[in-house]
Amino acid sequence: MNRLAQTALLFLLGATLLHAGTTDLYLRYVKEGLRPLVLLAGAVLIVTAAATLWYDRRGVSTTSDRGTPTHDHHREPRVSWLLALPVLALILVAPPALGSYSAAHTGTALTKPFGFPALPTGDAPLHLAVADYAGRAIYDDGRALRDRELKITGFVTLDRKGAPYLVRMGLNCCAADAQPVKIALTGNVPPVLRPDTWLEITGTYTPRRTKDPVNDGPIPYLEVTTARPVPTPHDPYDETWNT
Repeated sequence: MNRLAQTALLFLLGATLLHAGTTDLYLRYVKEGLRPLVLLAGAVLIVTAAATLWYDRRGVSTTSDRGTPTHDHHREPRVSWLLALPVLALILVAPPALGSYSAAHTGTALTKPFGFPALPTGDAPLHLAVADYAGRAIYDDGRALRDRELKITGFVTLDRKGAPYLVRMGLNCCAADAQPVKIALTGNVPPVLRPDTWLEITGTYTPRRTKDPVNDGPIPYLEVTTARPVPTPHDPYDETWNT
C-alpha cells in the first residue's frame, strides 16, 4: 500500500472514531466514561493523516525542484483499498449490544460489593440496577429491600429449561469483557417472554435463590408484580455491576 492509501485509511479511521464519539455508536464498544479518549484518538489520527500528507507533498515538491526523485513511484495493487471496507463498516453498520445469547452462555459475574450505600426512604417505588438488587439480595440478605416496592429494568434471557431471567451486561472497559448479572423471575411472570425484550419489572424482594446453570454462581429471585416492555436504554450496558 502506498503512502496516499495509508494516509487515507488513517483519516477514515480517525473520522470513524470521531463519528462514534459524537453519537451513541461508541457505547457499542466501550463504556460511557471512555468517550473523551475515543474523541481524542480520532482527533490524533486525523492530525497524523494530515501531517503525513503534508510532509509527503513537501518532500515531493522539494525533490522536484532539485530534479532528484526520492520515491519510487510504482503502481500499488488496487485490492489494497479493500482494507478501507472494515473502517466503513463501522460507520454504516452499528453492531447490536450483547444480549440474551451471550447472557445465556456466560455465568453470572456477580461479586460482593465493598459496601451498600443507604437507599432512599419513603413509599415511592425504589428504582434499582440489576446488579444493585442482586448484590443486596445475595450478600446483604435483602435487609434494605424488604417491604419495598422495587422497579428494575433489564432484558430477558432464558436458560436451557426455559426459565426466565432479567439481565444486564456489565463492562469493566469495553464490550469484549462484558459479563452478565442475572435475576431469576417468579410470581406474576408474563406467560410468553421473548429473549432480548427489555422489561421494567415491578416487584418485591424474596429470599429465594438459585444457581447459575453455567457457572453455579448465585442468582437471587425477584417476586414479579407487573412487567411492561420498555425501549432499549440509551446505554444498554451497566457500569455499576462490579462496584
